Amino acid sequence: MKFLLDQLLLLPLLIFFTLESFLKLFIPKKRKSVAGEIVLITGAGHGLGRLTAYEFAKLKCKLVLWDINKHGIEETAAECRRLGARAHAFVVDCSNREDIYSTAKKVKAEVGDVSILVNNAGVVYTSDLFATQDPQIEKTFEVNTLAHFWTAKAFLPAMMNNNHGHIVTVASAAGHTVVPFLLAYCSSKFAAVGFHRGLTEELAALKRTGVKTTCLCPNFINTGFIKNPSTSLGPTLEPEEVVVKLINGILTEQKMIFVPSSIRFLTLLERCPGTAKRALDGLIQESSSGVCFLVYKRIESDYIISWITSSSS
Repeated sequence: MKFLLDQLLLLPLLIFFTLESFLKLFIPKKRKSVAGEIVLITGAGHGLGRLTAYEFAKLKCKLVLWDINKHGIEETAAECRRLGARAHAFVVDCSNREDIYSTAKKVKAEVGDVSILVNNAGVVYTSDLFATQDPQIEKTFEVNTLAHFWTAKAFLPAMMNNNHGHIVTVASAAGHTVVPFLLAYCSSKFAAVGFHRGLTEELAALKRTGVKTTCLCPNFINTGFIKNPSTSLGPTLEPEEVVVKLINGILTEQKMIFVPSSIRFLTLLERCPGTAKRALDGLIQESSSGVCFLVYKRIESDYIISWITSSSS
């Protein structure tokens, strides 16, 4: 009986997400035009950053591409040019604040004021706390968190002066829930999510409503950084499916993008009272296949209500 009562606490969230899903089906949000915008993407030499650059090239943007890998960034730039975009490649170490600031000056002088900034560069080290070396912890925060501050300080003033721009923070589902043996990475992504939320509120307080913010929080992506990545949050993602969600989120000015969208529901449960969390834990113990059905149904059709049917059958 207590288990059933605990499950009732989940109903408001289930109803909310179901209604939200139906509304999204019938009221698609208008996508803004970004043609002619100067888009800077960090970590653009491979993976998600490279694919993001290709998509912006197709949208007729001017690309500023940063990466520590010279060969990788030149390959990305060449493909962007083949797609018809102007692309400028810079070799930048995003763990080095002075390198960021000095390259930012070159960008402003040679290309112009950046109007869309995508902070995508990231590093990850897989080991327990004591096996993670101090320099590795420092570099994780320098790239995954602090670089966002330095790029924003370099390029945000022009956006604020024009009351026009977009700051995109590529974080992770690990910025909302933790994974063992990724302590430094998860902590840095929690900080990145906090950066996004704090910046969003600060821009609103300063009445710079024309400067938009977006935060991407995907499950682990198959980019080669982590061997055989897996979590209880759902299947490992391919970068191609994530970039579609990212570009759509930017063009529709979404504040927070979860991929798969079920992660949003699960992270909200983290903040629920203990009884609601116990209800979820009970459902996981009762039927792990039901929880998997929730994740996959949310990917395919964005319906949560299907989980109720699955777990009760």
